[in-house]
Amino acid sequence: MKRGKKYLESLKKYEAAVVYDVKAAMDMVKTLAPAKFDETVDVSVKLNLKKSQSVRDTVVLPYQFRGEKRVLVFCKPEKEKEAQEAGATYIGADDIIEKIKGGWLDFDVAVATPDMMKDVGKLGMVLGRKGLMPNPKTGTVTFDLKGALAELKKGRVEFRADKTGVVHLAVGKVSMESDQLAENARAVVAEIRRKRPVDAKGEFVRTVSVSSTMGPGVWVNLKDEG
Repeated sequence: MKRGKKYLESLKKYEAAVVYDVKAAMDMVKTLAPAKFDETVDVSVKLNLKKSQSVRDTVVLPYQFRGEKRVLVFCKPEKEKEAQEAGATYIGADDIIEKIKGGWLDFDVAVATPDMMKDVGKLGMVLGRKGLMPNPKTGTVTFDLKGALAELKKGRVEFRADKTGVVHLAVGKVSMESDQLAENARAVVAEIRRKRPVDAKGEFVRTVSVSSTMGPGVWVNLKDEG
């Protein structure tokens, strides 16, 4: 892969093999970020997983860094008032489903009551590709709309291990304080550890690295964190 001049200049500023504590790693990421825009800071956690194992859940980051999410709630009429009072951006049932079938996807996260999932499931091909399908494992299929939306507004985000056993998750912006970025990274790794499969063997978290959108990766020592 051909790298840009700024990226290559960043590589000269640190030793790629060095493993930093999380605060120092975030300091380094901020220093190495080459772009003029406010780059996103990502954490990548390599897990020791078998093919039959998976890790997927949500975590509330201590420090938010994105604008308020546009939440769509699929529910029956009797739950509409609760959804509205909880702060849903869009509320509906069959009408919303038809709108999505027509190509509308102007929302960031979808929540559904369990009695709506038979119909919402028909949107699997559309919502699944966009990562927008409500899922009980991530707390987005529930009758407790007030609780679900409160968590989402606090900054709850979903994480999942990909086919190679790596969890990739954005934890902030380069413009944030290193301490804030570090706390968000700690929260993510701690929650991933709590979701360790019961039959997992050996060291569960193999490696952790952090990087900005356009910058190189920095190794992090989080063996004693979380």
